[in-house]
Parts: sequence; C-alpha cells; structure tokens
Amino acid sequence: MQYGYQEANYGYGNAVAAPGNADAPKPLDQLPRLARDTTAENPWPVSVVSQKYHDAVERWPASWVEGQIVEINMRRSTSGYITLRDNTQDISMSVMGFRNFVAMAREFKQGERVVVHGKPEVWVKATRLSFIADDIRRVGAGDLKVQIDELRKKLKGEGLFDAENKIPLPEFPRCIGLICAPQARAEGDVITNVNLRWPAVDFVIEHVHVQGAQCPPEVVQAIRKLDDDPRVDVIIVARGGGSFEDLIGFSDENVVRATAACRKPIVSAIGHEDDWTLIDLAADLRASTPTDAAKKVVPDVREQWQLIANAWQRMNLRMDAMVGNEQRLIEGYANRPSLTNPSTMLEPHQRLVDDAVQRMRYGLTRIIDDAGMTVEKLHASLTAMSPQATLNRGYAVVQTADGHVLDNAADASMGEQLSITLHHGTLLAEVKGQTGGNHIDTGD
Repeated sequence: MQYGYQEANYGYGNAVAAPGNADAPKPLDQLPRLARDTTAENPWPVSVVSQKYHDAVERWPASWVEGQIVEINMRRSTSGYITLRDNTQDISMSVMGFRNFVAMAREFKQGERVVVHGKPEVWVKATRLSFIADDIRRVGAGDLKVQIDELRKKLKGEGLFDAENKIPLPEFPRCIGLICAPQARAEGDVITNVNLRWPAVDFVIEHVHVQGAQCPPEVVQAIRKLDDDPRVDVIIVARGGGSFEDLIGFSDENVVRATAACRKPIVSAIGHEDDWTLIDLAADLRASTPTDAAKKVVPDVREQWQLIANAWQRMNLRMDAMVGNEQRLIEGYANRPSLTNPSTMLEPHQRLVDDAVQRMRYGLTRIIDDAGMTVEKLHASLTAMSPQATLNRGYAVVQTADGHVLDNAADASMGEQLSITLHHGTLLAEVKGQTGGNHIDTGD
C-alpha cells in the first residue's frame, strides 16, 4: 500500500499566496528544505512532516519480526490486524496485512509466538506507523500463554473450577457489589442496564485498577471486602475489552483463589465474548460483557410483570372453571327430584315398608290359620276323646269320695258315698248292695 506525495492534494503548488490572505498556503519553494531550517515563523505544515516520515520509512528494508500475539482480528477476508508483543519487554507493535496474509493468519490464536515478515509504512492521513506484513509463521506458544495454561491446570487439579462449588445467583438481589475501574464504561453499562431491568437494586461499588501491577491485589481486596459486606447479595467483576496483556491481571493466581473462596456468588464480566481469563473459570457465572452481566444478575421487571399477569390470568381462569363446575353441580343437585319433591326420596322406602307389612300380614294370617286348624283338629280329637262326649251319649261317670273313677262294682264298699256325673248335673249316691254287680242307692 503506497501513499505517494502529491503537492496539489495538500495545497502546496507553485501558486503564490493571494494578497491580503495570510492563511493561504505557501508554495513549496518557500518552505524550508531541511528540518534544521524550520523556525517558528517558517514551520513545516503537518502534511509535509507526515509525508517526509512516509518517504523516510519507505526506504527502510523489509524484515522478519518475532513477537507474541496478544490481539488478532481476521474477520474480514480483505484485511486483518495483529498486535505483537515483545517476548521480554512491555512493548507492542501493530501489524496489518491484506488478503494473502489474512489467509495465512486465520489459523493463529491469541498467545502464540510468531515471526512476521513485512515492511514498515506510515499512513500519511494520521501519521501512523504500521508494519505491513506479507508472511507469518508459528514459532511456539507465548511465555504468558504457557504460564497461564500451567496455572489453569494446577488450579483445576485443586478443584477450584469444579461445578459443584458454584453458588447459584439470587433470583431477586437487593444489593449488587460492583468491582470496576473508576469512571469506566463497564460501570455505566452495568448500572444502566440493571436499573432498566430491576430499578429496586442498590449498588456497593469498589473502584480498582483493572490492568497493571496494582490490579491483582486491589481486586482481591475488593472481593474480600464485598464478601464481608452483609448488604451485598451478589458481586460483579467488570472490565471492558482489551488486549491479552490488558486482561492478564484477572488470570493472577491470587485473584482466582479469592474468587473461588468467596462465599457470595460472583459474576465475571471481563472483556468481550472472545476474551477469556482464569477468573471466568473460578467465578460462579461468566458473562460475555458487562451488559450481559447486568442481564444475568437481575430479572427483567417487565418480564416479571408479564409472568405475574399470566399467572393471575391462569389463576382466574382456573378459579372460574372451578366455580363453574361447582355451580353446575349445585344446579344439578337443585334440579334433582329428591330436592324439588323430597317425598320422592321416601317412596322407595315406603314401598319396601308396605311390601314388608303386607308380607308380614300374609305370613301372620297363614300362621294363625294354620294354628287355628291345628287347634280345631286338637279340639276335635280332645272332644272325641273327652268323657263329656261319653256322658253326652247317656253314660255316667261314678267317682268315689276321693275322686277316683269307679269302674268295678266290686271295688265299692257298702254305704260308701259315690258321685255320679251325668250329661247334665251330678248325683250323690250311697252303696246299698250289688246285683250282678253292686247295687247303688242314690239316696233320692
């Protein structure tokens, strides 16, 4: 990509300045040729300085550069960007490439150590130095990447990332502890989105450095402070996007251990969706952005009102259905003949009683008839066998004074008193003698 210098584009042609117009550009032949010739009264315009930078850098030869990828963007097929960090010094450089370079660099990842071939160039419009690359090769994983990966394996082996250690977030938090940089955009994103979704929440905010050497100890102190604050229900650690170097503080071992040891649920919202740090593994929930953290920590008041409205509607429908069913049952009971004409309830029982009475009468009548016939038969038998019947035929019964029936005249003594029972009445007699048997004198 070449940025040629064209005089007409910057207004420095051979034309002379218009009389009376002090702001008109000077012709090139009136400008100092060398930097040491410039003065406060006769300076170089910015465009000239930028072009001279470009011309000087353009003469530099191409070279191979080694470094560690701390940021890579190869989303577009026509151009891509890489930020290379020195392997030992805290120095970074921007690398830009075009179609062929993008095709080679797509498979590279953040943290890898590479060598890049290219040529430096100045973009005149912004006087910005870039390294225009045309080749890239992998050397090995970056030192920081290796260290973080080894720390990850160590902490994972200790169980700091285990799912059973995760603490569930409260459904309706009353106070949120927020750890972020002072006046950071992440702070505004979290507070704004939380207030939009659930305005009843309070905040306890701890401002810390979110990069550099001060970051880990301050974050650890803030986590412990909010963990001990009885007002706080959940903690959010938030930081906006940045390079791999900028986020390295959130992969510090002390930060990870403090996060895992926290008794209250912690949500990590570090960087963007593609950024990962070790605090994300130790946190109870990872959010892709601070805005996403706000959405995950508190419910949406509109959704909750809708849920309440739906529940209220379902409850009303169910109650209406229950009341309707009960009303139909009552109406069915009220329309039953047993209630409209209660006597109908007694009719089956009355019929049973009447039938029972009738059967009882029939039974008693039959028993009485049978008993009467038996009595008649017995009466006839007794009558037939009764002495009275014999008397009725003209016979008499002779009894001694002691009531014994006398059936043999030889058994009677002379002068003995006898009673003779006839069909009608009784006679008293005295024995006078016997004729062919005993003679009985009745004394009459």
